[in-house]
Order: sequence, then structure tokens, then C-alpha cells
Amino acid sequence: MMERIYKACLLIIGNEILSGRTQDANMAFLGEKLNDLGIRLDEARVIPDVAERIVATVNDVRDRFDYVFTTGGIGPTHDDITSQCIADAFAVPLILHPEAHRLMLDFYGQEQLTEARLRMAHVPEGAELVENDISIAPGYRMGNVFVMAGVPKIMQSMFAKLAPGLTGGLPMISKTLSSSAKEGEIAGDLKAVQEKFPAVDIGSYPFMGKGGTGVRIVMRSTDQQLLDFCAEQIAEILMRHG
Repeated sequence: MMERIYKACLLIIGNEILSGRTQDANMAFLGEKLNDLGIRLDEARVIPDVAERIVATVNDVRDRFDYVFTTGGIGPTHDDITSQCIADAFAVPLILHPEAHRLMLDFYGQEQLTEARLRMAHVPEGAELVENDISIAPGYRMGNVFVMAGVPKIMQSMFAKLAPGLTGGLPMISKTLSSSAKEGEIAGDLKAVQEKFPAVDIGSYPFMGKGGTGVRIVMRSTDQQLLDFCAEQIAEILMRHG
């Protein structure tokens, strides 16, 4: 019986990422943490703050992945449109969530809970809140879509709260071998090993540094024994050439 593979997609939402003004720091964190849970981050997309694009993308990926995670666009400003887009994708109204409203009111007080801040208490009808210990305004879950803040520290806080509720399979294990061999010299042998071990993901990554040039071979699998067998054969190839 084949192992069940759980796959996730990340949607990074925001013009500031596409413009290069802000560098995304969330994908690496999520990739690692999801892998620990036996969930593969199989795809990531960066999309602009354009409502039609967000709605279409969410509806595309939520039907094809076990989990969808979004980051960005749930703040208090006019360009924070993710929540309305998620509501539109699920064809439900955007509502003032009573618990989110209470949390925001307790945190800011009536005088400081401005209309802009109150926007962050609005979620699609039927959504389940995801706690935020950093800035209070919650994220939420809508079906298999988890909507989180773009600020890394806040996103990480939200993920820590939702992670226990995720179901995954076996985590991926990795091994890395480095050599002074050249990719062009080992490419044919690597292809043969990959064909022999289709359940092992084999990646070749050349490097350049003060110590010279070479290549790192990264192998990933859920099967430790299979990974070890594969690594032994690749080590022999690298020793012949490096």
C-alpha cells in the first residue's frame, strides 16, 4: 500500500514582494515546518494585490492541494484585500466576527479601536479563527485554506497555533554529499541513479567559492533505508570524478 502524500501550496500575496521592496521570509519557514509534519510544500506563488487574481488563484489551488496557506493582505489598510477575496472565493459574505471583535476591543479599547483596525476583525462567514499572540488580530481557516499575516513573526505565531490540527504523512529525510566534481561529468551517472531510485528526489547544485568549485547532491525521501542505498551509489560516482 502506497504511503499517503499530503501536499500544500503557499500563496504569497502582496505588491511589495513582487516589486522587490520586501523580501519574503515565510516560504523557507513554512517549507521546513510543514516537512516536519509530513506535509510537502509542493508549490508556491507570489501574486499581486489584485482581487480577481487572488480569487481565481485561491479557487484553483484549494481544489488541487490538501492545504493552502496564504500570507499577507490582512492588515488595516486599503490594499489589504485578502479577506474579502477569500470570502468571494468561497461565495460567502465578509462579516465582523464576534470573537475577533471582542479580542480587538479588549486589546485596543473602544477609543483606540479605529475603523481601520476593526477591518482586521472581519472574516469570511463560517471561518475558524487562528490565534495571534503578537498583535491580537487573528488569522483564520476557511475549509482547507489558512489565511495568515505576512509579517514573519506574526505568521510564525499563527502557524504554531494551527499546526497541531494538521494531518500529515511521513516527513522527508535528506542527505547531502559535496564534491569537487563537475555537473557535466556526473550528469549521466546521476540520471541512471535517479531512474533506479524513483522514490528518492535527487537534486544537483553547483557551487563556487574561495576553496574552488564543485557540486552538492541533495537526496530526499521518506524511506531512510532507500536513502542510504541511494547515497552509497552517488558517493561512489562522486569519488570517481572528484
